[in-house]
Amino acid sequence: MGVLYQFGIIITRTNKLRSPNFKFINNSLSYCTSSSPPSHPSPQNHRSRTPLEKQFESWIHKLKPGFTPQDVDDALRNQSDPDLALDIFRWTSNQRHYRHTDLTYYTMLRILASENRFKQIETLIAEVMAGACSPSPPLFNTIINHFCKRKLLGQAIDAFKKMQRDPNCKLTLQTYTMILNSVLQKFTKLNVSCIYLHTVRSLVRQMKATGIVPDTFTLNLVIKAYSKCLEMDEAIRVFKEMVLYGCEPDAYTYNYISKGLCEKGRVSQGLKFFREMREKGFVPSSSAFMIVICSLALERRFDEAIEVLFDMLGNSMVPDFLTYKTVLEGLGREGREKQAYELLEELKKKEGLMDLKTYSSLLNCLHLLDAE
Repeated sequence: MGVLYQFGIIITRTNKLRSPNFKFINNSLSYCTSSSPPSHPSPQNHRSRTPLEKQFESWIHKLKPGFTPQDVDDALRNQSDPDLALDIFRWTSNQRHYRHTDLTYYTMLRILASENRFKQIETLIAEVMAGACSPSPPLFNTIINHFCKRKLLGQAIDAFKKMQRDPNCKLTLQTYTMILNSVLQKFTKLNVSCIYLHTVRSLVRQMKATGIVPDTFTLNLVIKAYSKCLEMDEAIRVFKEMVLYGCEPDAYTYNYISKGLCEKGRVSQGLKFFREMREKGFVPSSSAFMIVICSLALERRFDEAIEVLFDMLGNSMVPDFLTYKTVLEGLGREGREKQAYELLEELKKKEGLMDLKTYSSLLNCLHLLDAE
């Protein structure tokens, strides 16, 4: 259990006075009673200190008079116990002629974050946001990262705006990426996604205006946002801009675009991006595979759909029931019942691709189709 030194008294984490006999005298620890001077402790009142208290006292003595924020930062970084680090942080903040800087707040926040000490983190963040120290990109990126991980988008944007207002605290690529990623977590349904799309557009404009060069990860977030809203011309425009920033499209880039195009109804274009992805050796996600398969089947392009289906199986991915059903029923309605039954039997024989329940349900679907 850590120990806080406040107002010259040792206070434990239970907020009880552990020993009123320890006091700071001339900036050093001494033991005294109400009936004797500090230099003559009463033996019967003496209490042995805990290892943590001894460690704390040791570090306090190492901080020589006139210590600087760099000295405090070094002391904090040497602590393996976050409680002890926080005690040192608080004790130093109560000393005359000393004030914490962005450096010490940054280090203390990182230490607390490593142990998920959310309550203490939020207390320190509140102090920083209230002006306890000058803002800096590393400090505020740490604060924004905390809010984004906790899914507190509004507070993350507040910190983002505070950075914008300070001429000495420049926004970085990391800042924009964290905010974009957090905004995209709000992209659930199409109508909701479109509401947040204007925020993405605004962030991209600001990023370009400040001369920040995006990387592939950041551009993929933008492409994902446009694709989720089925704004495919915008997504393809960003795709073409990637080369201007020295970025190479990856599997995520192609996944987002091929899925979005198929969902938009531009299946041929979606298949083109899908095949380009395969030619480059990228493996699509299972959702991309299934959307392409279903889109081709719904357009009665069954041979291509079956080709993509077996490509998916060859990459150790199994389609869901709806994907199987879309292909098999489509074949049946197209008058290719025999091929549908043969495909079902072939899939059943492949180990691990289809359980008995799925097989029986699909077989029943084909029988019902025959009876129509």
